[in-house]
Amino acid sequence: MELANKATRIRLFDLRSVQMRTFHLTWLAFHLCFFGWFGIAPLMAVVREDLQLDKSMIGWTIIASVAITVLVRFIIGPLCDKFGPRRTYATLLTVGSLPVMGIGLADSFETFLLARLAIGAIGASFVITQYHTSVMFAPNVVGTANATTAGWGNLGGGTTQIVMPLIFAAIVSLGVSEFVGWRLAMVVPGVILFAMGVAYYLFTQDAPDGDYDALRAAGVIPPSKAERSSWGSFKVAAKDYRVWALFIVYAACFGVELTINNIAAIYFFDEFSLDLKTAGLIAGLFGLMNLFARTLGGYFSDLFARNRGLRGRVQFLFLALFVEGVALIVFSQMGVLAMAIVTMIVFSLFTQMAEGATFGLVPFMNKKALGAVAGIVGAGGNAGAVAAGFLFKSEDLSYSEGLFFLGCAVVVCSFCAFAVRFSDQTQAEEDALLKAALDAREAESHASGHERPVPA
Repeated sequence: MELANKATRIRLFDLRSVQMRTFHLTWLAFHLCFFGWFGIAPLMAVVREDLQLDKSMIGWTIIASVAITVLVRFIIGPLCDKFGPRRTYATLLTVGSLPVMGIGLADSFETFLLARLAIGAIGASFVITQYHTSVMFAPNVVGTANATTAGWGNLGGGTTQIVMPLIFAAIVSLGVSEFVGWRLAMVVPGVILFAMGVAYYLFTQDAPDGDYDALRAAGVIPPSKAERSSWGSFKVAAKDYRVWALFIVYAACFGVELTINNIAAIYFFDEFSLDLKTAGLIAGLFGLMNLFARTLGGYFSDLFARNRGLRGRVQFLFLALFVEGVALIVFSQMGVLAMAIVTMIVFSLFTQMAEGATFGLVPFMNKKALGAVAGIVGAGGNAGAVAAGFLFKSEDLSYSEGLFFLGCAVVVCSFCAFAVRFSDQTQAEEDALLKAALDAREAESHASGHERPVPA
């Protein structure tokens, strides 16, 4: 599906154009989803005591928090193709806010597990974020735009680790017990998510020229039927082996990030005997790298594409993922706090660059089934987190041993990037589209009076 009037520039302070308004609302929505999705993670030391959870039980809750997201991400992409990202996102946010507020009612391992399972559905917000950005931005900047919205969204994983303990402390300071405090603290992200769902519906639209319903009625885009239906687009995407290669690749980067979001605070709490707020602050550094790291991945993906075409995007993806795996192995062996923090930051940098590079490729896989491709690849991240979760529920493996084995798996998975190949014809077509976008950007610069002075 080729849409007109995609933005060829990212103007961060432009809130009037629908492209940039969507850009900011979609990363903000995804950012806030982390407060609901992983808001309980930095409070797990208190929850563990309240509900009498052992390591295996905590492991199952980690798995539950990401398991359902695999299924929902498979579904949500095709729904974007059919109903448009605006309505799909607004519905997910408002409905997903309910179990976030309801987790405070849990009074046993089983009810807490079910609540984390239900909350995991909002993790599918990532797919809509990437989809919506992809239809708003031209090929010359789509990698950077995708990486930035996802990165600033993922930044929520870091700010959640820092902010939720502060919310918890503020509530406890009012005189309630810690066991009541963690329950009340989770109401805050639930209310925010509901309000964000309403705002997304009111202030965005599906595409640069309007919503899908209006565009279909005007004949601008094809009707949603046959291969363009939800199920049809999923089948088209699922038949492409390259999509499944990216599924594995994304499992090895975003899946790892989700795992670290779940275990980092309790890892530093137990391994280095820190208090809850300090452990949460250090754990938050991993997610805070999203402020720029994922954007760097998308930027370098776009940069490699200008010099080497689509194959350049593949080559950079392999490089980022391979270094991520090596850095994770090194991090797992650090027994000194300062060195653990430094190596975690390096590991985080390449993890998030690999994520940005992955979705620098997604918009070029199959434009007729963009939502389904984004959904399948996005589901890979959660599938990876589910698989990694089993490493951290075993009583026979320490957290550091689990991280070591996870790093080895990432190194192996990095070679799957080379399975993503493009025909010479596709390469030529995308090179032509990239050149057209660059020419349009240059023309826009001249029209705005921003052309560079000609040297004497």
